Amino acid sequence: MAGSGFGMGGFNLLFGIFPFLFLTVFAIVIGTFIVFAVRGVMTWNKNNASPRLTVSAEVVSKRTQVSHHHHQDSMSHSSTSYYATFQVESGDRVELPLSGSEYGMLAEGDRGSLTFQGTRYLGFERT
Repeated sequence: MAGSGFGMGGFNLLFGIFPFLFLTVFAIVIGTFIVFAVRGVMTWNKNNASPRLTVSAEVVSKRTQVSHHHHQDSMSHSSTSYYATFQVESGDRVELPLSGSEYGMLAEGDRGSLTFQGTRYLGFERT
């Protein structure tokens, strides 16, 4: 293999590093998945432990967040998240995620009773 510039030493070095790099990337992916799963469970537990509240509130703003996902096979996918910000009697504001159908039923300036539990939107009834 004279002149190839890739002798047996380079070959062994490449295949000695590959398993290390593969395991490192695998550990990062699994670690990221675990972190997101733990955060989701913690939020779910915190919401379940929070009291269910119904308070007078006004819808002060609405927003959407569109996420685009591109796949290796040239497919793309987008998803939309919906949020509404409510101002309660004390003047505090709380932004809550909600479904698209609930989002469509709200208008800025609506006043009524907001029911929520932690960061979980449960409903809004206009008065």
